[in-house]
Amino acid sequence: MSKELALSGILPTGSIEAYINAAHQVPMLSADEERSLAERLREHGDLRAARTLVLSHLRFVVRIARGYSGYGLPLPDLVQEGTIGLMKAVRRFDPEMGVRLVSFAVHWIRAEMHEYILRNWRIVKIATTKAQRKLFFNLRSSKKRLGWFSKAEVEDVAQQLGVKPETVMEMEARLSNQDVAFDIQEGDDEDRRAVAPATYLADNSTEPGALLEREDSESAQRERLYAALARLDDRSRAILQARWLGEEKQTLHELADQFGVSAERIRQIEKNAMSKLKGQLAA
Repeated sequence: MSKELALSGILPTGSIEAYINAAHQVPMLSADEERSLAERLREHGDLRAARTLVLSHLRFVVRIARGYSGYGLPLPDLVQEGTIGLMKAVRRFDPEMGVRLVSFAVHWIRAEMHEYILRNWRIVKIATTKAQRKLFFNLRSSKKRLGWFSKAEVEDVAQQLGVKPETVMEMEARLSNQDVAFDIQEGDDEDRRAVAPATYLADNSTEPGALLEREDSESAQRERLYAALARLDDRSRAILQARWLGEEKQTLHELADQFGVSAERIRQIEKNAMSKLKGQLAA
């Protein structure tokens, strides 16, 4: 029986243990078999060949996924994301490159897992820049002891990873903190209730002093706007009022008919008037 026919069954989805066992039962491909399948996929779009390539490499996805178990995320989800990366690698694999698929696919598998971890490890994004991503996946392995880094260790890690010492310290602080729910959660004990941000972050939006201050600020801004409008010529002021301050805003073509000029000319007058208005308000 050919390996393709042996792969005709669907891998079980009931439990991760059964899935992993089934993945390890899939026969591995020889270099010649892998090359032949890759050529069939590349030259003829053979989906059966692609499926065989994917299934025969699932054991490597599982192995890589287990290496990220320390982030506290479900192994089935990591395997799923890694499988997506494997499929992307199979689609891009060129047998003429002279390397085995597993060597080519590692990058794609890890990349998908990294994206999943960064999206789900914390509610708040913990790594957004390239330097932060590098630190996120290397900082733990760079620590030689428990506890916070010393100054010398910070500088050593920064030099090893090619980032600034300040970036190392910032990422260590992020990794050491935990997400905290803003509101009190049902079932929380009294100690947790006492530290929930909702219990000590005050809402001052309805405080009388803040309301009065906001009203005074808005009134002053309106007066400045009306004063600036009054300094414009009649046509510019009328165009701005019709375009931005009226209940029913008029179009450029409607104003062009009203003033007997082109719509482009109305646009130019509007643009110049807005520039003058912004300059007067900023002064």
